[in-house]
Amino acid sequence: MNGREDKKLNDLFFVCSLIDYIARQTKNERKIIVNALGKRELEHIYDLADIYHSDNIDKVTSELLDKYSIRTGNFDNVADCKYRIPTHWDMGKVYHRLVADICKIDNREVIDVLIDVYNSWISKSLDDYNSSMYYENPSYLCASYKAGKPL
Repeated sequence: MNGREDKKLNDLFFVCSLIDYIARQTKNERKIIVNALGKRELEHIYDLADIYHSDNIDKVTSELLDKYSIRTGNFDNVADCKYRIPTHWDMGKVYHRLVADICKIDNREVIDVLIDVYNSWISKSLDDYNSSMYYENPSYLCASYKAGKPL
């Protein structure tokens, strides 16, 4: 433990925030970014998150966009938002808590859970900033994810 949170949880927070940041920059759903990067690259980013976190996020994003040929999509949940827009750090926190909780419950590897979460129904709900889903408490989100639907 170094600081208020375990280092690996902080690394997961960065990875989730980076996914959101890239998705916003490219107007793609989060699952598009996760799937384009793939498990191996996500593991690499997770392993080196403390280094990437010190770098300029626009530089990291640009390098990943070039490396994986991620193109601009037409998903713009920021423009569609009628209320306060959560930052990519806000959404990183929501996703990292959910992934961490599921890892604990299911005793699974972080990146495997991350990929599953971003490819599940809950990602679409969390990324609808006109709903209240991303404001819900972590235990509710985890229970809903496990149930396969909002509770």
